[in-house]
Amino acid sequence: MTAKIWIFDLDDTLHNASAHIFPIMNRAMTRYMMEALDLDEPAAHKMRQHYWRIYGATLKGLMRHHDIDPHHFLNETHRFENLPELVIQAKRLRHMLQGLSGRKLVFTNAPRNYAIRVLELLGVDDIFELIFSVESTRFHAKPSTRGFQKLLKAIKAKASDCIMLEDSLPALMTAKRLGMKTIWVSKRLKKPNFVDYRISTVLALTHLKL
Repeated sequence: MTAKIWIFDLDDTLHNASAHIFPIMNRAMTRYMMEALDLDEPAAHKMRQHYWRIYGATLKGLMRHHDIDPHHFLNETHRFENLPELVIQAKRLRHMLQGLSGRKLVFTNAPRNYAIRVLELLGVDDIFELIFSVESTRFHAKPSTRGFQKLLKAIKAKASDCIMLEDSLPALMTAKRLGMKTIWVSKRLKKPNFVDYRISTVLALTHLKL
């Protein structure tokens, strides 16, 4: 039997980014767009949200429509000098991950340097064989099918061997369409039919019979 391949999103899946990190990141992105595109704050905020809804990632819209340098954008919006104060620890996370049999990797729309810093602060960086960041996808961020295909090629695996854990429904929809098993990390109760399982926190993974 082929070993399971566990694919974990990072922000709002392995840790709670909504509490402290996302508000700062969103303000940084809005500020970046104000300066780069000469927009006032309401217009930049509206454009950021529009691109996130349309493409699943603000960066994709900025690259496609405004020729923004992705490396510069990511560097400027993911600085977080006080990151240790912002990352919320989950006490049993390492124990839970170590108890999973199979390969484990992280697939994130965040830049690689940020992802490594967060995983180190969570004390789980050594558990994952690969961090597949937005740079790894050549900026075809989730939910883009091309990003998923690049990941599968990199790990030399079939989608049917993979289990995707995500807080983002569009990303899970792509994963399911490709043939992955899907686990939605969300406190919302009603799950769509392309989600195989819903858990309120990644720590609840220990209770699932897969």
